[in-house]
Amino acid sequence: MNMNAVGIDISKGKSMIAIIRPYGEIVSLPFEIRHTSNEISSLINQIKSIEGESRIVMEHTGRYYEPLARELSQTNLFVSAVNPKLIKDFGDNSLRKVKSDKADAIKIARYALDNWNDLKQYNLMDEIRNQLKTMNRQFGFYMKHKTAMKNNFIGILDQTYPGVNTYFNSPARDDGSQKWVDFATAYWHVDCVRKLSLHAFTDHYQKWCKRNKYNFSKLKAEEIYGAAKELVPVLPKNDLTKLIVKQSVDQLNITSKTVEALRTLMNETASKLPEYSIVMEMKGIGPSLGPQLIAEIGDVTRFTHKGAITAFAGVDPGVNQSGTYEQKSVRTSKRGSSTLRKTLFQVMDTLIKTKPQDDAVYQFLDKKRAQGKPYYVYMTAGANKFLRIYYGRVKEYLTVLPQ
Repeated sequence: MNMNAVGIDISKGKSMIAIIRPYGEIVSLPFEIRHTSNEISSLINQIKSIEGESRIVMEHTGRYYEPLARELSQTNLFVSAVNPKLIKDFGDNSLRKVKSDKADAIKIARYALDNWNDLKQYNLMDEIRNQLKTMNRQFGFYMKHKTAMKNNFIGILDQTYPGVNTYFNSPARDDGSQKWVDFATAYWHVDCVRKLSLHAFTDHYQKWCKRNKYNFSKLKAEEIYGAAKELVPVLPKNDLTKLIVKQSVDQLNITSKTVEALRTLMNETASKLPEYSIVMEMKGIGPSLGPQLIAEIGDVTRFTHKGAITAFAGVDPGVNQSGTYEQKSVRTSKRGSSTLRKTLFQVMDTLIKTKPQDDAVYQFLDKKRAQGKPYYVYMTAGANKFLRIYYGRVKEYLTVLPQ
């Protein structure tokens, strides 16, 4: 039976196609198509007309490959989206360095032939994972904006009501609102508090708490009022200052609402994936970090062994050995996903704060800390151990599931 390897080099709005068979037999010289319904349909008909089994391979670079992968897979063609790093490291067997779309398409097709039996087929779960990863990147984007907006708002409050952001530490609600932000919106200038009598402010604050469904404490009201008497604002209490504060808080609230909506949507999307329940049982994982972790790791079955997933995350220990020399302590590769490493560090930070004594990863972290290891050393080592356990549990669970 003929083996037809279709290599596709994806670009924005267009792709280069090469079709080859074993021993360098050219079925079709590299040609270009645009990502339009007519040209994709023509490509599908061309591939289906070739005698033998055809397998299509493309790199999952950014979002450009997704429309083509989806259209091709929906016609029952075998499509596999491969990590670009694997294609890049695939041997050229040549001293000449050639970089062109045509050469890349042929290289991808050669990779398909060499890894024919190990190629993983693109499916519906991949679409959900892609959506989840896109949401996670959006989540990270808006979190950065939220931090910037928060710092900007605090900078303005330092000129109208210094320290008001430290009065409450309640976590954000589902709609993104926070007590300190709502309080600073209502009492945007220190004179909003200290120009009243203690009794008048306490009564006003109690009504504000009831209206916004926050807990009221008379002692807290007295503490806020007493602190306000000692503060020195920079900006005057007038309409212009109020407008500046309002603009700042409006932007912060919009971004906070978007962040919380994304957090909820990511959890709902992740729950559709088969490994969700297994991942959420792991210590250090919650409804926020769990979906982020699943989004960045993706389908673990594509990793051939534990070392592959730690290399993907860039938390694998480096090696520096030559002859009789062998360096004992080598930096980690950091060649993988920086977003995944950040999420793993957040999981490690959660473990350190919650201290689950029966968790193997926390025990390992605590042991490394007790040995006096530097912060990045024990955090990276913990992330490595966590990933190996994650890989073992999730892959074992997915392996026994029906296809």
